[in-house]
Amino acid sequence: MTQIIVLPHEELCPRGALFDAAPGTSLCDALLEHGIEIEHACEKSCACTTCHVIVREGFGSLAEATELEEDMLDKAWGLEACSRLSCQAIVGDQDLVVEIPKYTINMAKEGHSK
Repeated sequence: MTQIIVLPHEELCPRGALFDAAPGTSLCDALLEHGIEIEHACEKSCACTTCHVIVREGFGSLAEATELEEDMLDKAWGLEACSRLSCQAIVGDQDLVVEIPKYTINMAKEGHSK
C-alpha cells in the first residue's frame, strides 16, 4: 500500500488527511474513497480540470501525463510543474504528498459521489 498525505484544504479536509491507497488506483478514486470530496465534474474522463491537484512529493512515481491530460492542465487554475489531474494520476509504489488547490475553474459546484 502507498501512503498518501493530503495537505489541509479549507473546505475539503481542513485538518489534512493521511491514508493508504492501493497502487493502480487513481488518485481521485483514492481521495473519494477516504471521504475527500474532490470535484470531478467530467466524471473522471479527463475532460475538465476540476480534480486538479499538486503533487508536492512522489511526483516521479506517477506515470507520465498523456498529451490530453497536459492539454487539460493548461486550463487549470494555479498550474504548477508538479500538477496532475487526479483522475489520471495512478498511484504507484512511492508515498505521495498532495495539495488540492483552493480554486477550480468550475463555476458551479455539484454534489458527486464515487
